[in-house]
Amino acid sequence: MSKMIFVNLPVADLKKSMAFYAAIGFVNNPHFTDDTAACMVWSETIHVMLLTHAKWRTFTERPIPDAGASEVMLALSLDDRAAVDAMNDTAAANGGTADINPVQEHGFMYGRDLTDPDGHVWEAFWMDPAVIPAD
Repeated sequence: MSKMIFVNLPVADLKKSMAFYAAIGFVNNPHFTDDTAACMVWSETIHVMLLTHAKWRTFTERPIPDAGASEVMLALSLDDRAAVDAMNDTAAANGGTADINPVQEHGFMYGRDLTDPDGHVWEAFWMDPAVIPAD
C-alpha cells in the first residue's frame, strides 16, 4: 500500500466546506462520507477529512481554533502559475479568503495563500525545479 496522508479538519458547515473543496479541485469520496464527515481527495495519496465539530470532538477534546487562528499551513503543488492564480480566485469566490499573506514570488517558485471558510490555511504553489538556483 502507498503511504498516504489524511488531513483532518474541523468544519462548522460540512456541506459548505464540501462545496468549497470541490470548487478548488478536490473530489469527494462517498465511501468515507456521511452526515458527520466527508473525505475530499486531492490525489491518490492525499485526502482531506472534513469533520463536523461534533465528530471532531470524538477524536480530541482540544479546543477548535477560531477562524482567525493559524494552526498549520498546508501546501498544494500545482502545474503552473495560472493554476495558482485560479485556485486563489476560486477560493475567494466560494467562501474562502484569497491572499491572506503577501504573494510569494521567487522566480522558480510562486505561491499564494488562502483560507477555507473555517480559516484553515492553504498555500497554492508552483515550482520549476529546473531553474532552482545552484548553491
